[in-house]
Amino acid sequence: MRVLKMLSILGLIAAAPVLVRAAELQPATIKAWEEYVRAAEERVQTTTDSRHPFLWLDQSPEKRAQVQRGEVVVAPMVGHGTKGIQEGLIHDWIGAVFIPNARIDGLTRVLHDYDEYKDIYKPVVADSRTVGCADQNQEFAMVWQRKVLFVNAAMQGHYLARDIAVDAQHGYNIADMTSVQEIDNYGRANQRLLPPDQGKGFLWRLHSIARYEEADGGVYLELEVIALSRDVPASLAWLVNPVVNHLSINSLTTTLRQTRQAVNRLPVDSERAGVCKPRGRHLETASSVGE
Repeated sequence: MRVLKMLSILGLIAAAPVLVRAAELQPATIKAWEEYVRAAEERVQTTTDSRHPFLWLDQSPEKRAQVQRGEVVVAPMVGHGTKGIQEGLIHDWIGAVFIPNARIDGLTRVLHDYDEYKDIYKPVVADSRTVGCADQNQEFAMVWQRKVLFVNAAMQGHYLARDIAVDAQHGYNIADMTSVQEIDNYGRANQRLLPPDQGKGFLWRLHSIARYEEADGGVYLELEVIALSRDVPASLAWLVNPVVNHLSINSLTTTLRQTRQAVNRLPVDSERAGVCKPRGRHLETASSVGE
């Protein structure tokens, strides 16, 4: 097992020049992405019909029992977690967690506390802030980074999120990355913000769907994350895809655990949930990578 792991690492290092080469998002890739996301949203909307199960967990009593025991369950929503499109790769994963003794108000307060994302979801989220909010819509910005072997990827993204309340016990939130810019040489004196849709293509687009149900003395939270990245050469797919999938599983598992922890830390007399308060602060990287 150690030998296989070492061979995989050596293979990734050998493939580094190909994987980190500059790329540019193409119109055909964007079109395929938009079609995929539209189908995903239509699928979610059908779950609001009482004739269909609301949660993904409802399709598997075993998975529901797992999360009730405190486990985090993660699974691919397409194939083995990835789907190849023209000059791109779609990653689609879903995860679920149960938060005992929680209420939807508490969960949504954490989900809307964008200024605190940098503390809730550290170290991946390096900075975050609320940009604005109106009715059930919120706008926020984040800088995130991830170091994997030879790659130090950093992105600055702006997001638009909207809440949909189905009834008193059910609801969901959809968040779209409306713009993303790669930060070249992140953490160095010469770091700079690249133009949109240019760079190494680690992340071109992001779409997330959070569904929640208040039941059984707590809240069930499901998070589906759909991402678009550059494609992987066919000759390297056998080597790279398992590593990418492993990272996707770990990332989603960690995010759900951190969300549960944040909800559990809420004080009993916390402010009413859903209050969005922009503080007019620029991201900390703004002075060197743009505002």
